[in-house]
Amino acid sequence: QVRPVESGGGLVQAGGSLTLSCTVSRNMFLGNDLGWYRQAPGKERELVAFVRRGGEKHFVDSVKGRFAILRDNAKMYLQMNSLLPEDTGVYYCNAADPRVRIAWGQGTQVTVSS
Repeated sequence: QVRPVESGGGLVQAGGSLTLSCTVSRNMFLGNDLGWYRQAPGKERELVAFVRRGGEKHFVDSVKGRFAILRDNAKMYLQMNSLLPEDTGVYYCNAADPRVRIAWGQGTQVTVSS
C-alpha cells in the first residue's frame, strides 16, 4: 500500500488560513470517500471533514463555515480559514470509511497561536 502524503501545515496566528494537501494512490482516490482527520494534543484522532466520490461534502460542527474540502486528480485539499487555537493538531488524510482505511501517513502539523 502507498501511504497518503500530507503537506501544507505550519504555524499561523488565530484568524489566519492554511491549505493542506494530500496525495493518495489513484486507486484509493477513485474508489473511496476521502477524509481529513485531526489529532489534537492528548486527544484521539477524529474525522473533521470528508468528501464523497461524487463530491458531497461533510464537516464536523466545529469547522463548518471555516473549512472547505476539495478532491481533484488524486489529490485532496483542506482549505482552513479563521483558524482557532483549538484547530491545532496533526492532520492526516485517509479513507473516510474506517473499514477501508490504509496505513496512516506522517501527517502535517498545524499550530494556531492565540
